[in-house]
Amino acid sequence: MKNLPVTIPFFDEKESQNVKKVLDSGWVAQGPVVAEFEEAIASHEGIKYGVATTSCTTALHLAMAAEGMGAGMDALAPAFTFVATTNAIVQTGATPVLVDICRDTYNIDVEKLAEVIRNDYREQNGKMVHKETGNILWGIVPVHEFGLCCDISAVNRLAEEYHLKVIEDAACALGAKIGEVHQGGFGNPSCVSFHPRKSITTGEGGMVLTENEALAKRMRELRTHGSTVSADARHHGQGYLLPEFPEAGYNYRMTNLQAALGVAQMEELPEFIRRKNMNYDRYCSCLQTFERGELMRFREGTYANKWFYSLHLYERHPDRSKIICGFDEAGIQTRAIWGLIHMQKPYLRCITYQIEKAEYYSEHIINLPCSTNLQERQIVEICDYIKKNL
Repeated sequence: MKNLPVTIPFFDEKESQNVKKVLDSGWVAQGPVVAEFEEAIASHEGIKYGVATTSCTTALHLAMAAEGMGAGMDALAPAFTFVATTNAIVQTGATPVLVDICRDTYNIDVEKLAEVIRNDYREQNGKMVHKETGNILWGIVPVHEFGLCCDISAVNRLAEEYHLKVIEDAACALGAKIGEVHQGGFGNPSCVSFHPRKSITTGEGGMVLTENEALAKRMRELRTHGSTVSADARHHGQGYLLPEFPEAGYNYRMTNLQAALGVAQMEELPEFIRRKNMNYDRYCSCLQTFERGELMRFREGTYANKWFYSLHLYERHPDRSKIICGFDEAGIQTRAIWGLIHMQKPYLRCITYQIEKAEYYSEHIINLPCSTNLQERQIVEICDYIKKNL
């Protein structure tokens, strides 16, 4: 087997044609193609509004800023996530408080969320205030890990009980559902990613999905330096529409070039997810006799996009990099999971609450190749290597 990557995006002629149209038009910055892409994503997920950004990280920050997260506030988040989740929190001036995850699904543990609120915070003037730091608890930032929606109904109940806000980090979860409700449809802003490793890509890019018209309007203004008049409105308006900037915003605008890729990719999303699910089943079938580990599980009643195929090895290996190097030598690219948030330098002093399962899984997971164009024979070869060498 030669150089099989963990994942690689799939493009055909449609992407090239769409990008050429934008180049020929001369309008390469944010404009009508971005609006078309926003509508395509929102429509697919059954949501009213999409606000495209430069990345999921900026989408998270934009949503957090628009929802009032800031200095002197705490946001509860899983310790087991990519660092972008907490980076967005600290960019608002707020402080992440890290919570453990559930066994098998790797999503945030709602029981631990409830415990940290009840044990570490007290009610004061209608707000939950941290007993030691005095920070106000803004809310919760759950993550839909590896394309599997977390128990968002339980998160929402907890948020309602304590009058907290919720923003969902759905970077990996485009197309994922609970029952017939897509991510983004659970009553909170959700943020998706279009990084090349995700289900579809725009090179880099992200989007906030929301049902709230006022919030969508505010985020569109904030992503454009705080301008009250968009470039599209100026283009189609009569005379010279001078924008006003009532507050300092950001430059988080996606370009028409990126969106052109996204529009073409969206036409393939259902097929991409179908292939991802089919290949997951193939992996499971091939690894049935493998007794030293198993693939990530998915809760009943959920429809995951199977973004990554995470192999849980029951036994902790003292040198996991050696295992990954062995895969590399066999022409199979694999990846360890991220380092835990509170073990990264900016977060060494971060408040954590009984982190146990996250530490276990961070040492026991290897992510296997998962491209949409992965072939059955390649999966068989990967599984044969696993069974012979792990």
